Amino acid sequence: MSPKQQRGEATVEQLLDAALRVYAESGEQGLTVAAVTKASGVSLGSLYHHFGSVDGLMNALLTRWLGRLLGELLAALEHTRTAHTGIRALVRAYLNFVQEHRDAALLLHSAYADRHSMADGRRLRDAQEARVSPLAQWAGRYVDAGDLAPLPVPLLESLILGPVVAVARRWLSGVDDVDLDQAAVLLPERIWRAVAGDG
Repeated sequence: MSPKQQRGEATVEQLLDAALRVYAESGEQGLTVAAVTKASGVSLGSLYHHFGSVDGLMNALLTRWLGRLLGELLAALEHTRTAHTGIRALVRAYLNFVQEHRDAALLLHSAYADRHSMADGRRLRDAQEARVSPLAQWAGRYVDAGDLAPLPVPLLESLILGPVVAVARRWLSGVDDVDLDQAAVLLPERIWRAVAGDG
């Protein structure tokens, strides 16, 4: 990689990191070009050169952190041998990610992310297909074996991760009646009852 490419990558990282900090501190309303350039120390021209707009920057930030979350979920599955232990690992990995990367989790569970996924869901799904496919393959393998209920994979995903996402959103909203460590212990068994097959 040439020095110019290295500088470009460093600038991209600075802008993405600054955008997440600004979002965490000021929310969507505070996320302006001026705020991001001030927080990053990067020029307005560089922001536009790399991302085209604040929306382009935010879309890249969402894609980056969604990729990291999916990567952690897949890594958690690698160490499991059954559908039951896989569900436990997925729940724990998701909730650990939320605790360890609170600012990124706030963005991933935000109204901004919801609007983005509704408006551009197919492109976002296609961009993450390489990472999502192993999750689908994992679920499909256990459906075929009879360990998971014979449901379409998107429905299984909703049954497995839907409750986890709801708990994460509640915790991220500042409601203090949710204990993520407790949820990581209790949720897997409840989810398992909903998705277990007859095998």
